[in-house]
Amino acid sequence: QVQLVESGGGLVQPGGSLRLSCAASGSIFRINALAWYRQALGKERELVAAITIIGSTNYAEPVRGRFTISRDNAKNTVYLQMNSLKPEDTAVYYCNADIWLTNRSIYTYWGQGTQVTVSS
Repeated sequence: QVQLVESGGGLVQPGGSLRLSCAASGSIFRINALAWYRQALGKERELVAAITIIGSTNYAEPVRGRFTISRDNAKNTVYLQMNSLKPEDTAVYYCNADIWLTNRSIYTYWGQGTQVTVSS
């Protein structure tokens, strides 16, 4: 019923920037909270940043001040601007969305993941 499609990952040198996008489509009535998670090789998935429907944000300590989460409600899209990237930011990044469907049920959806590699 709903798809989350991510884009924007890739290979970047330390200190560089990337912008991830995640667009939701399908039987959407309203998107509530949106978030980005990441999972590095051999590690558990962790929250990177989250944004509420009214735009309140919170960030994991390792990315605070370097990453910015934002959303475009008209496009059902969430973004993650990543600056001053470090090798330890290397991971698969997943978007996450709490969505009210048109039938008024609520589900949490995940994107397919996009690889971010920070290396010289």
